Amino acid sequence: MSEQIGVGIVGTGTMARRYARIVESDPRARVVGWATRGGVSPDDAPAYRTVEELLAAGDRADVVIVATPDFAHREASVAAALAGRHVLIEKPLAMSGEDAEAILAATRETGVRGMTVFNQRWHPAYFAAKRELSAPDAGRAVMAYARKNDTIFVSTELIAWADRSSPSWFLSSHDVDLVRWLIGQEAVEVYASAARGILTARGIDSVDAVQAQVRFDGGAIATFESSWTVPNGYPTVVESFVEVQTTDRMVHVDRKVELLEVADEAKTRYPRTADADIAGRTVGPLTSAVTHFLDVVEGRAEQLIPLEDSVKVTWLLEAIETSYTEGRPVALRDGRPV
Repeated sequence: MSEQIGVGIVGTGTMARRYARIVESDPRARVVGWATRGGVSPDDAPAYRTVEELLAAGDRADVVIVATPDFAHREASVAAALAGRHVLIEKPLAMSGEDAEAILAATRETGVRGMTVFNQRWHPAYFAAKRELSAPDAGRAVMAYARKNDTIFVSTELIAWADRSSPSWFLSSHDVDLVRWLIGQEAVEVYASAARGILTARGIDSVDAVQAQVRFDGGAIATFESSWTVPNGYPTVVESFVEVQTTDRMVHVDRKVELLEVADEAKTRYPRTADADIAGRTVGPLTSAVTHFLDVVEGRAEQLIPLEDSVKVTWLLEAIETSYTEGRPVALRDGRPV
């Protein structure tokens, strides 16, 4: 690896550009190129039309960040891993268990590092919740409830590919990862239902909302709720909370309001404050996740989220999709549908 870590970014959307700002604010790393079908760079780094061209470029990408839409993670991730590059992948890892397994297999074949950016694990509130639930007197997890809802702006304006994803893949992926991490149990059965109509009336072939009930091997039960059709008049674009009840305590993390409240003649708003640009540096959970991965690549830290763990998250999300699509419960064994 060169003295400075070269980072290639696949995609040029909102998340891709956020990753670029984070990389450029870290003195250890720099963006050496972009892979984008349009072949246009959003900054001074060169742009390539394919991942293969990015990987073959003379200015080596030691790390590849895959920030494409949910459904397009496999090809770029596998190509980067098989080329011997470490790969950091925007959540969810993939949109099928088969694709997730292929990404994992590619990293194992070449021995590179791979990690999904479930950045909320670096949010101080969730980290504190994990500490509470790991205490000797915390008791056994009994029940969890996780809700993450977006306003309809997200599914109709922010992204152009809602018809190729769902509230579960786009939103509950975070919550499935968090709940599995917080309670330390594996899912054994899923039953899910979905509501449809709001987006289809707008010409977008996707479900509006999903509720999934999940039973875990340690006896806990959990509900995962997600919607991306909340009216735009809602005071925050993202409304979410996660709670876990154990035999001895209740832990609740509510992120509807993150300290800041702004009111004007139109309405009251609760802007998101977890990530911000301060004094020329990007700070927050997403930055911490990227910084952690660079530490892992340099051999300075043990990886917090093993890729194997994200594969199981993907299988559970696929089970949720299968359940509401086919109207039946789905059993899982060792984290995979059977």
